[in-house]
This record gives sequence, structure tokens and C-alpha cells, in this order.
Amino acid sequence: MHFDEQKPIDIVLNDLFEHYRKNVSDVDKITKALLERGVVSAQADIVNDHIAFRTLGVPNLGIKSFEKIFLSFGYKKMDYYYFEGKKLDAYWFAPPSDEYPRIFVSELRVSELSQAAQDIIQKYTAGITTDPVDALDLKNGVEVAAFLQKPLWDLPTSAEYETLLAESEYAAWVIYNRYYLNHYTISIHELKDGYNTLEEFNAFLESIGVKLNTSGGKIKTSDDGLLRQSSTVSALYDAKFADGKTLEIAGSYVEFAERSVLPAFKDLPKDQIKREHRRDGFETNNADKIFESTYTSQIKG
Repeated sequence: MHFDEQKPIDIVLNDLFEHYRKNVSDVDKITKALLERGVVSAQADIVNDHIAFRTLGVPNLGIKSFEKIFLSFGYKKMDYYYFEGKKLDAYWFAPPSDEYPRIFVSELRVSELSQAAQDIIQKYTAGITTDPVDALDLKNGVEVAAFLQKPLWDLPTSAEYETLLAESEYAAWVIYNRYYLNHYTISIHELKDGYNTLEEFNAFLESIGVKLNTSGGKIKTSDDGLLRQSSTVSALYDAKFADGKTLEIAGSYVEFAERSVLPAFKDLPKDQIKREHRRDGFETNNADKIFESTYTSQIKG
């Protein structure tokens, strides 16, 4: 994923990806292997299906705040999703044009957590008394990119992190990682034959030593069978907390999506198939299992 133009959206997406790539070793490992095998000729040849962010449902933050950035870039708010077990709401946003990735933003329903967990989250977010996005010049890509890397609250203690982790691994992830890019997604169907189905691509990933998320099976399939997804398991990294302790915690991961051609377009010649001819959007059951790429049970399983 790389954009040469210098529109605000290009600056922001390039910056997000650079930080993410440096911290998620699987990204370069996969890209290098694809280059070596001649599947792609450059990183930019890899089509990014979507990127995802995690937020907290508290005043002045959450989807309502975060979405202002991408709506200003021409994204359009699409379907709503609810994850009952994980206590999450989510929306996806369609890009202004096909060269840009879809965006998936989820939000923790903080009010449904235990009082102890709510108290920890409130301790760190109560000081945010206005929407921080309102203070940004959204036409200034450099300013927006810097904001997405900037801490909005102090680091928690290791005990607070572990309290959240025991109740909601999502809450623990956000309290430490904040708006850090949760994952980017390779469009498998855009790759050449031999790599353009998830069965083939997963076999390739495992052959280079990449560990896959097995929650719901290595391949998660939508009810209509037209959207199939896999993902790596997040790597652990050493994180220092406010009390000076260091814990190994989950960072980010890589996802892979295979979107089939919609039945109405099944007879279209392959060279005429565009994004609008394929299954769009997301699927709650698939995404529910993909979230677990940062969960201890997957990382240590």
C-alpha cells in the first residue's frame, strides 16, 4: 500500500502504513516472499482490501469522533455491525475511489463492562472534555497523520492493563495501543493464479512460517459464501507501563480477504472484473473471529 499523490488522504494512509509495517514483522516477511516468488513486482502491487481501527465508546471519542477524519476525505458510512459477546459496535466506510482501502471502525460498549473496568477506562479518558478531532485541520494530512500516532491519554499501570485483559482483551488492546492501526488486509483475489484463493495463500503463508488465527477455522466464510477471510496472529511485543513494569502484549496483525464475483456478474470475462462486481462489505461472524487475532488464546495457542 503506497500512494504517490499528496492529498491529505494519501499522506495519512502512507504514514499509518509505515508505522504499522515497522512494527508488524509479518508485513515485510510476506511482501518479501511474494516479491521473491514473482507474485508481485513491488509492495505497491499489493491491493489493500481494508484497514481497521479500534475505539472506546466514551464521550468525545469513539466512532462518532473518529469517523470525521475519513468522512472529510470522501469516505461514505455504510453498514452497522453488532458483536454481542465482545460488546462492540462497528461500521464500515466505503472509499471515495477504488484505489483506496475500505475502512472498518469498531467501538467498545464501555457502559456494558464491569464497574472496575469502566473505572479504569474513565480514569484515562475523563480528561478528554472535547472531541480532539474538532481541533484538527482535516485538510492538513501531516497534522492528521501525527494525530493518529499521538497518545490521547496516559499509559495505564500493568495491573490496570491486566484487569482489563481478564474481562475484555479488546479494552486492554485499546487502552495501550490507542489509535494504532489494528490491521491491513491483502486482497487475495487480486493476486496471480496459484496464490489467489485462500487455500493456496494460507499454504504459502504457513510455508514461510506465518502463524494463522484458527478461531472459527483458518478460513472464515460468510453465510453467502462470497467473502472469505484469514488472518495472522498478532506478534507479542514488550510494552512498558506507567508503574515501570514491562509486559509482553499483543500488537497488530495482517488479514487476507478473498471476495468472490457476485452471481449477477459470474459470466464477465476475468479482465473486466472490477471492485463493484465482487462481494462488498463485511460479515459479523467472520469479523467476530478475526478480532481474536490479538487474543491470548490465539497467540499462545
